Amino acid sequence: MSTPRVLIVDDHQLFRAGVRAELEPLLEIAGEASSVDEAVASIERESPDVVLLDVHMPDGGGVEVIRRTAAHTDRPPCFLALSVSDAAEDVIAVIRAGARGYVTKNISGEELADAVRRVNDGDAVFSPRLAGFVLDA
Repeated sequence: MSTPRVLIVDDHQLFRAGVRAELEPLLEIAGEASSVDEAVASIERESPDVVLLDVHMPDGGGVEVIRRTAAHTDRPPCFLALSVSDAAEDVIAVIRAGARGYVTKNISGEELADAVRRVNDGDAVFSPRLAGFVLDA
């Protein structure tokens, strides 16, 4: 598996710092963003391979990041949703917008790094409980 460049998008600074600390020894971190606007600008500037994307943010969330990136980028990155929510409507909305996977925030650092690598290599990745939502939709 390749070593992708990852952008971490979440509106909580402490959570971003924790994800960075877990992933930095395992993957290349391209940067962080705390809002939809910052995420879109960072994606254009940094050209990450994978964007770890919070589903719920005050200014539109993960679906809005995906939508705006698709409108402004010739080669969009892979998106992997990383959320506390395991609600079917959240999973389905972000996957329909274009994310390649959805994992919940109780995932370990090693498992998250593996999910990032797999999404970057073209796989779809879901926390086990969430895969059923996607199949049902």
